[in-house]
Amino acid sequence: MGKLIKKDEVANYVGYEAEPTPWHTTTQEQINEFADCTQDHQFIHIDPERAKETPFGTTIAHGFLTLSMLSKFAESFGIGIEGAYMGVNYGFDKVRFMAPVKVNSRVRANTKILAIEERKPGQFAVTTEVSVEIEGEEKPALLAHWITVQFVA
Repeated sequence: MGKLIKKDEVANYVGYEAEPTPWHTTTQEQINEFADCTQDHQFIHIDPERAKETPFGTTIAHGFLTLSMLSKFAESFGIGIEGAYMGVNYGFDKVRFMAPVKVNSRVRANTKILAIEERKPGQFAVTTEVSVEIEGEEKPALLAHWITVQFVA
């Protein structure tokens, strides 16, 4: 977890922007494994020769692969509330795939906490705005509002 905060200080972290995460290289092997896992074998993901003929000029990662990387990125950008014994993925209010992640591109996440709300005693919903940046590209790969819930003793 990126930052540990005290339960009585959660309100101070609305608007908090974490440091960008470390870069991650999206390899063809990772794309192929994701294709196998999801059974999405569209040629733009797994066939480098055919993908050369597309406007992308190469294979691209599945949008859902990039989205799923948020779990990994959260290891460095996430906040933890002191006393939390469990965290769960609650879902997304918004997800937009803005630009393709070409094979061997490097991506990282930039985040800002939009809200922290104690919905029930000891259950804190954290809404985080996430932008996945592609190294050297103007447009991000995706923009999302991700909601997680932390259970705090």
